[in-house]
Amino acid sequence: MSQYLNRSVRFALDGTSRVLRMAGADAPQRTPKTLLTFNSRADLEQLALGCDADIGGTSSVHMDLDEAHRYDGRPTGKFWGDMRLAVRKELEGRVRGGYAGFRNKHRPTLFGEITEDVTFHEYLALRVRAAGDPRTRHSYYVNLQMDGPITTDIWQHRLFFNRDDGAWEDLYIPFDDFVLTNAGEVASKEMTMARDKVRSIGISLLGGNSGVEGPYELGIDSIRAVNAEDVTIPKRE
Repeated sequence: MSQYLNRSVRFALDGTSRVLRMAGADAPQRTPKTLLTFNSRADLEQLALGCDADIGGTSSVHMDLDEAHRYDGRPTGKFWGDMRLAVRKELEGRVRGGYAGFRNKHRPTLFGEITEDVTFHEYLALRVRAAGDPRTRHSYYVNLQMDGPITTDIWQHRLFFNRDDGAWEDLYIPFDDFVLTNAGEVASKEMTMARDKVRSIGISLLGGNSGVEGPYELGIDSIRAVNAEDVTIPKRE
């Protein structure tokens, strides 16, 4: 209840601030915007996890605070488990295995739901660390859900890693490159992403799409919205 009231106060204050600043009259704010962090147990409590075991599959999913793989001195999130394509025997042919994922929980308030506005940002930036079975590293997807009437609409993009040594790296995905999907299928109708109300951000491992099994692990420090001037490609160590 206290979190609900705190979110309601934040929602009201943000709205008042926009009115006082006459939002839209000022120059767009292009500074980097932090959307999610994974550096404390409180951060991880704001996440919803799921996998195919919820519907009869045999995969597993966990999100832990990782003290062993710190970034800039702080602990980070570790998304891990076992990716399995098999389902319970009685459900064979009826459900599909090979899925695990997480997203931020929805944030309702007394006045409406808290969403993020990334209208004036060009890229989604993810600070991540690819580990686990190398076969699983090619099946990660980033998922964005907007506040809208069709809750099964998800904007999706494959996560391509540049490193294979388990080190941290920053990955940048142009918002314009996300593809609209519905119930796992690419939408036939072309639409433009309405970036002013991002409801949830998440990452999924879709082993069922690529026929991949094995132990998976993804370290994650933060997810941000940035612009071209903030994009940096560090040299390999």
